[in-house]
Amino acid sequence: MSEPLLSPGDRLGPYRVHDRLGAGGMGEVFRAVDTRLGRAVAVKVLSAHGAHDPDRLQRFQQEARVVAALSHANVLALHDVGSQGGVDYAVFELLEGQTLRRRLESGPLPVAQAVDYGVQICRGLAAVHERGVVHRDLKPDNVFVTRGGEIKILDFGLAKLSQRGSGIAACSHDRTPTEPGLLVGTCGYMAPEQARGRPADARSDIFSLGAILYEMLSGRRAFAGPTPADTLAALLTRDPPDISGIARAVPRGLERVVRRCLERNPEQRFQSARDVAFGLDAVAEPAEPPRPAGAAALAIAVLALAGIGLLATVRHLSLSGTARGRGR
Repeated sequence: MSEPLLSPGDRLGPYRVHDRLGAGGMGEVFRAVDTRLGRAVAVKVLSAHGAHDPDRLQRFQQEARVVAALSHANVLALHDVGSQGGVDYAVFELLEGQTLRRRLESGPLPVAQAVDYGVQICRGLAAVHERGVVHRDLKPDNVFVTRGGEIKILDFGLAKLSQRGSGIAACSHDRTPTEPGLLVGTCGYMAPEQARGRPADARSDIFSLGAILYEMLSGRRAFAGPTPADTLAALLTRDPPDISGIARAVPRGLERVVRRCLERNPEQRFQSARDVAFGLDAVAEPAEPPRPAGAAALAIAVLALAGIGLLATVRHLSLSGTARGRGR
């Protein structure tokens, strides 16, 4: 592990660093305390290398601008940004839990839990798309599950990047660094139009959501291969196996929702995240079990007998009343 950019006790403005939470291509994330409010926060610091890379600096600043424009329970919240001593940083809410990628290491999720997480992702995406933002790198690594079961969408570093150069797709099994002239993403999760260098829109995120839903339910990636090229070929040419055929039985309606998200033609996918949420909610609602034919016949017979009995009683009372009348 490389030497941390900051050490416990270091200060960035009013934020006092406690420990490092993680590191990536963009920089490092630290647990810290806002000394003004006494609030625990996460501070994302751009690495020294990134600070001298115009493209990485642009991505870092862009992520802060994009997240600042969003306000939704299922999207990571930004509290502050700043720069001190040549160190650029962004301050986010501190999350306790694990990424969806880490959760999936232990296998597929129960169907009800997968549907719940899927609906939460949809709600966050709907808020993102309504602000004119396309995430473009949605995957289990960028979805966080809090200890309370709340979903948070992370990492908007690739959101709304201008598509420059030849538009050749570049990808890897995990994260592809941004390079001038390359359209980037993650193999196995990027939409086919992204892989072909075409413009991405909200429906591209819906394809990525479909890949996440498939993995939550099956425990396997929808598109995978021994190399990035093989994974990309699978994504562009082959449909993933039925979930019921490789893992377990899932409701047919749920399988149809996932398949529609994974349509290669954007026109044939769900057209909005709200539509996907509606489809998932419909699947989650327990259907009223059909009444067995025997039970239905029995119910009809009981009602018929009750009707006959009532008619006989009414007739008896009528005749009795008539007889009494004659007796007088």
